[in-house]
Amino acid sequence: MPYKVLVVDDSSFFRRRVTDILNADPNLHVIDVAVNGVDAVEKAKRLTPDVITMDIEMPQLNGIDAVKQIMKHSPTSIIMFSSLTHEGAKITLEALEAGALDFLPKKFSEIAVSTSDAGNILRQRVIQLARKNNKVKIAPSLPRSPLDTKKVLISQSTDTAPPQRVVASKFAKEYKILAIGTSTGGPIALQKVLTKLPANFPAPILIVQHMPASFTKAFANRLNNLCHITVQEATTGDELKPGHAYVAPGGKQMVIDNSGTKTKLKIIDDDSKRVAFKPSVDITFASAAKVFGQYVLGIILTGMGSDGKDGCRLLKGKGATIWSQDEESCVVYGMPQAVASAGLSSEQLPLDKMSLSIIKAFNLA
Repeated sequence: MPYKVLVVDDSSFFRRRVTDILNADPNLHVIDVAVNGVDAVEKAKRLTPDVITMDIEMPQLNGIDAVKQIMKHSPTSIIMFSSLTHEGAKITLEALEAGALDFLPKKFSEIAVSTSDAGNILRQRVIQLARKNNKVKIAPSLPRSPLDTKKVLISQSTDTAPPQRVVASKFAKEYKILAIGTSTGGPIALQKVLTKLPANFPAPILIVQHMPASFTKAFANRLNNLCHITVQEATTGDELKPGHAYVAPGGKQMVIDNSGTKTKLKIIDDDSKRVAFKPSVDITFASAAKVFGQYVLGIILTGMGSDGKDGCRLLKGKGATIWSQDEESCVVYGMPQAVASAGLSSEQLPLDKMSLSIIKAFNLA
């Protein structure tokens, strides 16, 4: 039986276009369309689709508020259509925080060189989210400000680092750097992990999130406002510092430059057709393997595809430690599965245990 899809957009042209693209796959069936957020909320309850494609700017009720109501009353896998602008990035991140699982540019030309390629990408994303739909649950709201974050940190009794300095343990391996790679579902997964790390985290953190160039700065700024650690979009010449997280810029590659007296980052323009992802987890992890060897803790979180597997293999060959997110807590169990199936990850952890495990690994508990 094909997966049921509800298409939500106030543009009749775009509704028809998305419907035609999705119905071209026998595994998908657009059961109805909605012309605004109010219509979407009602039809989500009544029709119980497996996936909803959602526009952001709509009359009566916008996409973000529609997502909030749907996730409250009839939780469903939702993919947002967004503009690739700085303002579009901020709004899309709010939609993901509200409960949407993925996003795509509304202009298909921005994700593929041809209409057929763009259609394949959309269908693949929708099918992946449809498979996840039966696991979608109502989750507690994530902290929206530094003050809210601190309240959450103080109130939780498990998987939480106190906001003040943590006394170090003497028994864990002395890692020198933490490297995290992720894709679909990654923005919220990273938010859940990083907001629980203390300000005195003793190592730099490299973050590779598959994300457009116009999104990564807004994403880094959002994380920085929520976290005790410092989070920034990486630039060439950034010195790696403890308690600082560096987000790889969209459309480029982030590598470690160890040629001088201090270890710094180098951001590389990449127009190569042989590298599918920009930024690529494989490239950053390979760089970490070369510079830090066994002293890397590499983590692969939720995401589609297998980016990170080759980088993890290089890290593992140097004696580094690899963890992957478990299937149950992933939005898409693609990247973690690739690493786990290859026998590269020593731990497969649920997302809600990841922060505390990191804190322990770095001698902070």
